Parts: sequence; structure tokens; C-alpha cells
Amino acid sequence: MITLLLIEDQTLMRQGLRTLLDLEPGLSVVGEAADGQSGVRLALDLRPDVVLMDVQMPILNGVEATAALCAAWPAARVIILTTFDRDDYVFQAIRAGAMGYLLKDAPAEELFRTIRRVAAGETFIQPEIASRTLRELLRPQRSPLEPLSDREREVLLLLAQGASNKEIADRLVISEGTVKNHVSNILGKLQAENRTQAAEIARRYGLM
Repeated sequence: MITLLLIEDQTLMRQGLRTLLDLEPGLSVVGEAADGQSGVRLALDLRPDVVLMDVQMPILNGVEATAALCAAWPAARVIILTTFDRDDYVFQAIRAGAMGYLLKDAPAEELFRTIRRVAAGETFIQPEIASRTLRELLRPQRSPLEPLSDREREVLLLLAQGASNKEIADRLVISEGTVKNHVSNILGKLQAENRTQAAEIARRYGLM
């Protein structure tokens, strides 16, 4: 028997899902919650085999609740069940730890199959969503180095090679104060916390 927890803020939807799932052999709904926060608490208390999680909910939304649940219970198996066919929700949900993503208009048999697959440890995203998600993931990413000026790129290259501010100043024939300003701008534009992290970004994008 696969035990299920429903986390869904719409009462009619939640009740309808419970009736549907309880009629399916081998599935049993052991609890319900109407918001993400109480859903996480209930999941940690009941430890169901699979959690069916809505996205748009009060207090904690489905992505936030999934992240909180998976952080507290890494073995949790969450299926996002939603009306929202949005790529950003898919990416966020998978990053949060969800193992399945299914739209509420999916046939009941597809829902049952997804539950059984996720309960068995598989990851499943509804095919039409998965193909679009894959295309998005394979799309070349824009380099975060684009906003850098030519001079900032020169400074970053030397910085990544381990040059000190004085060495950079000597190489580029500029003052150390100017180098410090360039380094500060580089860290800000790359959202890097320090020179080492900036150097790692330089390597990642082939500047060395």
C-alpha cells in the first residue's frame, strides 16, 4: 500500500483527489493539509510514501514547502500537482527536491502511474513539460561576463592568473587605485564574493 499526503489549499480539489485516490487499489490517503507550512509539519509527522503538493498556497507555497520538507527529510518523495504550466515553476520545484511534476488536467491513470513511479524512487515529469524543460536547459546560457568592459576583462584575466593589484597596475600601466576600482566593479557585476570566486568564474567561461 502506497501512503499519500495531500497538500492543497482548495477544499473541493483536495476532497475530489482524496476520493479518486482512495478508490484506486494500492493507494491510501493518510492525511491532508491546506497550506504549505502545516503540510510540511504533517509530512514530517506521518512520513507518507508520496506527497502530492500544490504550488500556489498560503503561508508557504509548494516550492518553498518542498524545499523545507526535503531539507528536513531528504527521503521525502514529492510530486508537484498544479494547474500552472510554467517553466520557472518546474525548474524551481526540481531544484527544491520534487521528484515529479504533473498538471491537474492529466488523466487519472497518468496520476496513478506517476505516484507509483515516484514511490519506487523514479523521477517523472509530464512528457510535454519535460520536453520543453529539456530544450530550455540545453539552450546556451548567456555569459555573466557580458556586462564587463574591455578593461575590466583585462583586469579579470590578470586577477585570475594570481596577479596582485600592483602587478596588474604595472602590466596595464594604470594606478593601483584604478585597479582597486576595477576589481570592485568586477566583483559586483559577477556577483562574486571575493577575487578567488571571480577567478573561478573566469575559468568557467574560458578566460584563462
